[in-house]
Amino acid sequence: MPPVRTRALVVRTVDVLETSRVLTLFSRDLGKVVALAKGARRLKSPFQSSLDLLSVCDIVVLRKDGASDSLDLLTEAVLIERYDSLRRDLRSHYAGQYVAELLDALTDPHDPHPKLFDAAVITLRHLDEPFLRPRRVMRFELACLRELGLMPALEDCVHCGANVNVSVENDRVAFGLATGGVLCAACRPGQPHVATLSGQTLDVLRRHASPGNSWRDANLDPRALAATRGTLGAILGHLMGRRPRLWPYLGT
Repeated sequence: MPPVRTRALVVRTVDVLETSRVLTLFSRDLGKVVALAKGARRLKSPFQSSLDLLSVCDIVVLRKDGASDSLDLLTEAVLIERYDSLRRDLRSHYAGQYVAELLDALTDPHDPHPKLFDAAVITLRHLDEPFLRPRRVMRFELACLRELGLMPALEDCVHCGANVNVSVENDRVAFGLATGGVLCAACRPGQPHVATLSGQTLDVLRRHASPGNSWRDANLDPRALAATRGTLGAILGHLMGRRPRLWPYLGT
């Protein structure tokens, strides 16, 4: 196949042999790419420092035909953007690593999602804002679920389609991790892997999943953020078969 040029985010690196490196890249036009960068570890590498973790590069990839597990070949990489806040601040670094972990774990090779690439870049670019950082991470988690077709139902019962109205202050609602969304009272019995959410937690999820800036303006206390973080961690853990490794380091 002919070489393909695209923008890509470096989400994982593994040193191999004496001078080479295997990279997992999330690209805008090709989706996830696992490629061999020959000579990337040499002092006078043609890639220089463009392949640092969580950097955005303009790359040229030579796609390999044949077996599905064969590595593509990275022939060019030029640095476009690097996020200094991820190097200066430990919380920002953990959040950036978490974004990379989700992209690696939830996406399939060569399955492009341009909107998800854009969402990841915007998230990484603004992780230096301490007050909004937990909310940006939650917004990225929900964008990731939506773009991959895994978004849970937050408005209507996932089983029967009835609208689920709750009071933010008092009500509680059943949420089916296995069924993928909220459950009305009639559909709750007999459903496996059901969590109980407060009306406030569901409201926070709805705000962060909606377009616009309501997610920025909501006055949330740490308990509301922690409860919502726990819910998203449970959803992602169910989908991945394990809790994300970086999840405990995110905080609120």
